[in-house]
Amino acid sequence: MIDVHSHIVYEVDDGSKTIEDTIHMIKEAKKVGFTDIICTPHYMEDYYEVPCEEISSKISQIRDLAEGINIKIHQGNEIYANENIIEYIKSGQATSLNGSRYVLIEFPMQTKPINMDQVIYLLLQAGKVPIVAHPERYSYVRENPNMLLEYIEQGVLFQTNYGSIIGMYGNDIKETAKKLLTHNMIHFLGSDNHRANTVYKNIPEALKTLEKLVGEDKVQELTTDNPECILNNEEIEIDEPIELKKNLFGNWK
Repeated sequence: MIDVHSHIVYEVDDGSKTIEDTIHMIKEAKKVGFTDIICTPHYMEDYYEVPCEEISSKISQIRDLAEGINIKIHQGNEIYANENIIEYIKSGQATSLNGSRYVLIEFPMQTKPINMDQVIYLLLQAGKVPIVAHPERYSYVRENPNMLLEYIEQGVLFQTNYGSIIGMYGNDIKETAKKLLTHNMIHFLGSDNHRANTVYKNIPEALKTLEKLVGEDKVQELTTDNPECILNNEEIEIDEPIELKKNLFGNWK
């Protein structure tokens, strides 16, 4: 398995606080079956602005200390989306996932941003493939999950958190994650891990739930095959998304 979303690099964002914590998390990841981790520290203007060069230096140190764990560490960012996103990447302030065409982006949790379409357009025009992090956590996606359909049609991909599947962020988010997964609107799983003894220890439970939900082949696709395409900068073939319907009570099904 390949973790496409993690905050294990120490002292760069709200994730790992120390190199010791980072190594502990890597050991946890290895124990539950990960072979690779893409480090995606936040890049958020005026909040988290650690340059790629500095993060690269820390990752080199992490690789040295984690050499005996036999897990590969790759560089990326989770970029808080705005109209300057292409400039961030060009200037080396932020980076795509493992230097590929794939860019992990995050939007506000509570209110759909008015520039959402523009940011996606800018990325697509620049030959990038936007991967939107944890859509199940956005209130406006929970209100209308079908809004993802138009973006998938444009070439946008979506990543759900393992923790969402087992209710680590609440029941509403769990139910939305399950609906998105069963309707082919999710293309990757990521830990979004910030701390030791949190997400990674619950991965086996999430995988069991996931397998019951979508089947073994789909689990392989979401956890390994599609993430491998990121690392190799290869095109990803996706299943046709399915529109959600509402039941008699007005709930999505």
